[in-house]
Formats: sequence, structure tokens, C-alpha cells
Amino acid sequence: MEPPPPPPPSSSTSTPTPSPFPHLTILTPSKTHPFEPPKKKITTGADLPHFLSSLAYRDLGIFILQLNHAMCPRKPSPSSTSTTTTPTSTSSQIRTFPLDARPAGEPTLVTRLRAVLQELERMIDDAPPEKGPRRFGNISFRRWHALLRERVDLLLGGCLLMLPGGVWEEWGPGGGGALEEVRAYFVGGFGSEQRLDYGTGHELSFLAFLGALWKLGLFFEGGVEGQGVGDGEVERHLVLGVFERYLQVVRRLILTYNLEPAGSHGVWGLDDHSFLPYIFGSAQLTRPITEAEPMPLEGSVPGAPRPSDVAKPSTVDLHRESNMYFSAIGFINDVKTGPFWEHSPILFDISGIKDGWGKINKGMIKMFNAEVLSKFPVVQHFQFGSLFSWDADPEAAVPAQTAHLANQPSNVKPAPAGSGPGTAAPWAQATKMPGAAAGVPPGPGIPYSRAPWTGGGSSAPTMPRGGAPDTGPPPPTAFPRGKLGTASNQFAVTKAPWAKD
Repeated sequence: MEPPPPPPPSSSTSTPTPSPFPHLTILTPSKTHPFEPPKKKITTGADLPHFLSSLAYRDLGIFILQLNHAMCPRKPSPSSTSTTTTPTSTSSQIRTFPLDARPAGEPTLVTRLRAVLQELERMIDDAPPEKGPRRFGNISFRRWHALLRERVDLLLGGCLLMLPGGVWEEWGPGGGGALEEVRAYFVGGFGSEQRLDYGTGHELSFLAFLGALWKLGLFFEGGVEGQGVGDGEVERHLVLGVFERYLQVVRRLILTYNLEPAGSHGVWGLDDHSFLPYIFGSAQLTRPITEAEPMPLEGSVPGAPRPSDVAKPSTVDLHRESNMYFSAIGFINDVKTGPFWEHSPILFDISGIKDGWGKINKGMIKMFNAEVLSKFPVVQHFQFGSLFSWDADPEAAVPAQTAHLANQPSNVKPAPAGSGPGTAAPWAQATKMPGAAAGVPPGPGIPYSRAPWTGGGSSAPTMPRGGAPDTGPPPPTAFPRGKLGTASNQFAVTKAPWAKD
């Protein structure tokens, strides 16, 4: 996948980073920065083309690719590897970034954000769930959310005010109008108290919260220059130290309050609630690269589990503490019963990829663009301010009118006739799906129930809701179970009985 084009030069942009790839712009502190209270802008499907050409869409894409690239294993640079180094010793020098071994030198803000997330988890004890069975979410979640809104300024404000060097105060007394913007994305990251649900739109809001703090330069004490911008270290702290901790809190909320999936495809979705751990988790297992190389499109790090191992509960239990992809699969196993191929057919299809985790990571980026950023039910609640702006990106391409994009509530307005090609989206080729028929414009979408990067389409077998093909032997009716309280308690045989090893 080609790297996205760099953002246009701006007077508010910091000193260029050493990385050859674009990074989310870091603004220069200024009391005159026009902060805006974030507001919803996407009210119908007709607003989607504008969003897909907006500065917010560009910045979200750049930030995801930036974090994704940072999580890829690193091989020794040529200057640090002698010509006499053996393959074995070279392999031993590869840097990987597991969950259970966070890198040293954690930024102060990362430490404080983890403390904030710990307090949010503790607040569950202040709003215990109502007793008794409930089909939908537990109404006590509304009490927890009320506590969140009541305490958010104290939690976030105190966290930011205590940053060394007065980094937060550089934006004005109390952060000026910045707190209002970052607060909106933070609160939006913990589900809906009205609908009692949680989904990928809320996950996107928390990503924007981290991106907003990045833009304000708050992870770099004492200024951006010379603070390692572009070497991936700070990004890895964000993913491993903050985002994974956020996922732990969210999973506790889902289990405690029985939150409904928001904007879910049901069994035909990748996951009921999350998407980003599959991107970052697959990046953790890709073929190693140097800092100057783009993300690999295929291959895996030496010793990585096979993609097909996600359908083996014992292997999931083994890797869920160190890898985000397997951690997400483990949570599915915790809350769902039955064969893996039946309750998670898309993930099961992906487990058959033969070209390694690099191929899966590439596909996950495409799928995120298609199934999260290009879907009205997901992005309709996203809020736009000055840090993630609704304004049009002057270098954005006009979104191609595809069947996928047109299949939105109220339909979307077609692209204007004669519109120029412009510049590609932040993920460049990630918006194009492989395997398109001749004469059909490539566009986002899931050719159910084939993984979107395997070239499936109309020739793919028809799959009913249960996940079993229309032909072939029926699945077994009984399976041995494993130890209670672990993912092994799922059916031991999780692959469809007709699948090949």
C-alpha cells in the first residue's frame, strides 16, 4: 500500500518530522486558535460525500495509519547490522511490541490517562447494574454515564493541568477552549446512555480524543522539537498504554451493563463492538520493517501464530495477553458460545488468509474505511470542531459514486459531473477493493461472506445467516468443551467441519 500524500504546509505546523510518511499535524500553541464546540454535522446519508472529502476524514486516516505503522515489528537498520550477522542473530534483534511489555520512557500524559481510565472503571462500583434479567442494556449504565459527565472536567482538567512545563496552559488559562473539544471526544468514546449501546462509532470518538491531544502537542513535554516525533515511540505508548486500557474499560462496561452493539451488521459484521484492535493487532504480527519502509503487504514476523489459530481457543488464550487481535477474539469467545465459524463468519473467513498478517492488516485498513468511515449509522454521531474539521480538504478526491456509498439512509448525492480526480484519500489505495469486475468502479464494501481482500464477489458461495454454505455436510451437533472461565470453554472444534486445515 502506497503511503498517503503529505498534508499541505501550514503556518501552524511544527518542524518537519524525520519520518518519510505523513503524521498528524501538531499545532503551535496560540491563544488565538479558533477552538469550536464540536457539533454533529452528518444528519443524512447525503452528508457522507462531504465527510469523505473533509479535513476530519483526512486527519483520522492519517492518524490511524500513523499508529498502525508504529505497531509493525522493526528489524535492525542496515547501519546496526554487520555483514557477518547470521540470520538467527538478526531475527533475535527484531523489535516487537506486545501488550505485556510496554516500552520504557512513557510520556507523563500517557501515565495520567491510564489513571483516568482506571478511575472510570472504578466508577462502575458507584453505579451497580440493576438486578434481574434484561434483554437490552441495563439502565444503570445511564447512572454511570451521568457520573462520567459530572466528573469529566475534574478528571481530564486535573490530568492536563498537571503536565510538566505548563504544556496545557500554553493554550490559554485552563487550556482555553481546547478542553471543550477534547471533552466531547472523550465522553463520546464510552457508548450512548440513551440507546444503551456501544460500537465502532464510539471507538472512533476515543481515537479522535487521542488525536486531538496529539494535535495539541500534549504528549511532548518541553516542545515537539527533538522529542522523537516520527520514530513511532510515542505512538506505541498511545496504543499499548492508553488505547488497550480503554478497550479493557469498555469491555467491562459491555459485560456489566449488557450494552447492545451499535450499528452492528449482526453475524455479518467483523465484531459487535470494536474494529481498531484488529488493525493494530494484525500490525503487531506483520513482517518486520525498518523505520523508513512502508507497511508490508504480506508476510508475518518470525514466530507469529498463524491466522488460522484464531479459531483455536487454546491458542487464543495463549496470545490474548500479548496481542490486540487475539485479545479481541478472546473477548468474543468470552461472550459468545457456539462454533467460531458460525458466530463470527467474517473473522473465520479472514483466518484462511495464506499470505500472512501483512495481507490481513492491509485488508483491515480497507475494511475500516468501508465499514466504519463510509457508513452513515457509524459516523452519524461523530462531532466536528476545529481539531477535526468539517471543512473540505482542498486536495481531497471527490468520492466515487458506488453501490456501497449509495446504500445509505436517504441516499447520498451523486458526485458532480465533471469533477476532477483530486488527491487520493489518506490511505490511498485503501479505498479501492480488489477483485472488482471489469467496468465496475472499485469501491468499498464487504463481498459477504468473503474477506474483502480475497477477491470475492458474485462468485463467492451464498452464505445463510448461520454461516454454513448452502451445500456440504451439516455441522456436528455436539462438541467437547474446555475449562470453564477461559476461551477454551467454547466448542473445541471451531472450524466448519468442511474447512481444510
